[in-house]
Amino acid sequence: STSDSPVAVETLDDVPEHVLRGLPEDVRLFPSAVDKSRLGVWATKSILKGKKFGPFVGDKKKRSQV
Repeated sequence: STSDSPVAVETLDDVPEHVLRGLPEDVRLFPSAVDKSRLGVWATKSILKGKKFGPFVGDKKKRSQV
């Protein structure tokens, strides 16, 4: 049977302030194209291959932790 429970939707309020401050100038968080209940990372203009962003702010996670 299917559940009619509402799905929690991730919002900008769920994103730590340091993450928002650390976003590169041409990168924004909007609803994901893959999972509408989550936020995705979107570029507002083309990003050249090899472009580097930084410094990294936050906690590094292993792939298995995300």
